[in-house]
Amino acid sequence: MSDREGALTELRTDAPPRLAERVLRGVEEADDYVEIPGPRGPLFVAFNGEGVSCVDAAGEEPDAFEGYFIGRFGRVLRPASAPPQGLAHALETGDGRKLRYDLRGLTEFEVAVLRKALEIPRGEVRSYGWIAREIGRPKAVRAVGSALGHNPVPVVIPCHRVVRSDGMIGNYALGTPMKRELLDTEGVDVEGIERLAASGVRFIGSDTTRIFCVPTCHDARRVTERHRVTFRSQTAASAAGYRPCKHCRPAESRSA
Repeated sequence: MSDREGALTELRTDAPPRLAERVLRGVEEADDYVEIPGPRGPLFVAFNGEGVSCVDAAGEEPDAFEGYFIGRFGRVLRPASAPPQGLAHALETGDGRKLRYDLRGLTEFEVAVLRKALEIPRGEVRSYGWIAREIGRPKAVRAVGSALGHNPVPVVIPCHRVVRSDGMIGNYALGTPMKRELLDTEGVDVEGIERLAASGVRFIGSDTTRIFCVPTCHDARRVTERHRVTFRSQTAASAAGYRPCKHCRPAESRSA
């Protein structure tokens, strides 16, 4: 039995039909939701006065999404006639930084991880280790992965743009196939970066600027083959006299 089916069963057996919904609506503990086109198929998106609260692929009936939402957040859902302002634009552009989010229930650390993921540009990826270092917790690489795995608002907060510290794609809240599809839609050469990762390449440098980047950085993409230099580690790049890019701020981690 899935988590969503379990939530529905618990609601239906522990209380009279619709009682929980009536009670929660009575104290205004209810979110609105819409079905809206996403970059790789329709999405269910829940929201309230605080902001966007939940996102999921719309591959099942609305009842399943409602049951999952009740089980996870303890609030009920009601269909809305229109999405919140800015949601469609955020999904079209891949930039969710201007949206408001309801992240109640998450720890301060988890919120920091998700806020940092929002900074990753469309069409680029960063590692778990990069996020850990950026938020001042360089040893918390595994905890970063766990926080991203519990992201209640995937796609709009783009945890699909975070990959394993060895460069491989890794897992995703909506499934690895969806992660690969989302990155492909954004123009990321997923197979290409996995080939680099498998060969041990972590960074790309330019022998003209003497700067090194993560492979998907927009600056790295402009380096021609003639001037392209690869590095297996930040230490190797620095030893060769290369400086880290100020845009992608490359970093490596010794943890997976």
